Amino acid sequence: MSPIRVLHGQPNPEEIAAVLAVVSARAAQTSAAAPTDETTAWRDKARRLQAPPKPGPNTWRTSAWAGH
Repeated sequence: MSPIRVLHGQPNPEEIAAVLAVVSARAAQTSAAAPTDETTAWRDKARRLQAPPKPGPNTWRTSAWAGH
């Protein structure tokens, strides 16, 4: 975490502690909610909307291409 600097005013220790508590809670919330790359691919609903591959030569190869 990068250092926090007070640019204006003279905050007391309680005010600084309150700000740090809010910033820490927010950082913990966003890091816990961020899914990994593996889970986002499985949860992506757009993948379900794609048309299934059509039978034909090289279908196994082109099935992983975007838009197929």
